[in-house]
Amino acid sequence: MNYCDDVLKRNNVTVLGEGNTTLLLAHGFGCDQNVWRFLFPYVKDDYKVILFDYVGSGKSDISQFKPQKYNTLEGYAEDIIDICEALSLNNVTLIGHSVSSIIGLLASIKKPEHFAKLVMVCPSPCFLNYPPDYFGGFDEADLHELLSLMDKNYIGWAEYLAPLVMGVNNSETLIGELSGSFCSTDPVIAKSFAKATFFSDHRANLHHAKHPTLIFQSENDALAAKSIGEYIHNEIPCSSLEVIEAEGHCLHMTHPELISSLLIKYINEK
Repeated sequence: MNYCDDVLKRNNVTVLGEGNTTLLLAHGFGCDQNVWRFLFPYVKDDYKVILFDYVGSGKSDISQFKPQKYNTLEGYAEDIIDICEALSLNNVTLIGHSVSSIIGLLASIKKPEHFAKLVMVCPSPCFLNYPPDYFGGFDEADLHELLSLMDKNYIGWAEYLAPLVMGVNNSETLIGELSGSFCSTDPVIAKSFAKATFFSDHRANLHHAKHPTLIFQSENDALAAKSIGEYIHNEIPCSSLEVIEAEGHCLHMTHPELISSLLIKYINEK
């Protein structure tokens, strides 16, 4: 198997559509490419859409998991770059959910030639509180307790986290789907990804952004408060912020029609 085939198999890459503009959709922690099915109907006719799974998620090649590589978000950013190179992608609009917003940012800083614009759906550069200057939402002890719950009761951890992420007042079906997605992820890899996600601090990377960036922020998000979206907007040059009247951390699943209309408008701006 050659390099390109290996990358496409490793990350279960799917290519759909034949538009002149390419969208690369990067799922968040504990999910896989299937979560983009809510957004896909709105973009499938006009854009080429690239979907993939991070190693350990969905139908990725779990044998390719390397703890030393994936203990930081930079390791996941390398995979995005690999996908771009395997498919000879340039001038891509990368749409990242949650942690993938930052993973995509890291990839775009390292290899800017592959990208044209970034779209961040409910991003956070750092989930930890560093008072009095920055409040990411969680004290370190809380996050360690969350990881401890993963070890003690993995299903209980998923059932606790899913409504927190999706928003307790959103569809029970969506909450159940997210919980099931968490449970289907290999626990060892999920914990490694959780550590890389929740204990990293990439605030210093924000002002190195080289591309126009659209930030979608939920009005009520238990994982990333509105102040986080405002913080990112202030730090990233050439960025715009759209605050959505919604609850939860998964706007692409709960409000795909609204998100897609704003997204398409943004992509078409010169």
